[in-house]
Amino acid sequence: MALKITDECINCDVCEPVCPNEAIYMGVEIFEIDPSLCTECVGHFDEPQCVEICPVECIPKDENNPETPEQLLAKYKILVAE
Repeated sequence: MALKITDECINCDVCEPVCPNEAIYMGVEIFEIDPSLCTECVGHFDEPQCVEICPVECIPKDENNPETPEQLLAKYKILVAE
């Protein structure tokens, strides 16, 4: 599953620079995650870096974008090939 940033986000900007896929960007009011770029850091790290660094724990899995670990790895391989 891709991740999402909830309304609890305080716009501290610590998540954006640690995303290896550049999936995190500033939205209209809070940071957002592009699900087409989010691999939950599969292929890069053992744990999602944004979740690890977020001080308010506002980055859960996005239930609207279910993906298996295998699908996340396939997405990672496509992204690094581009």
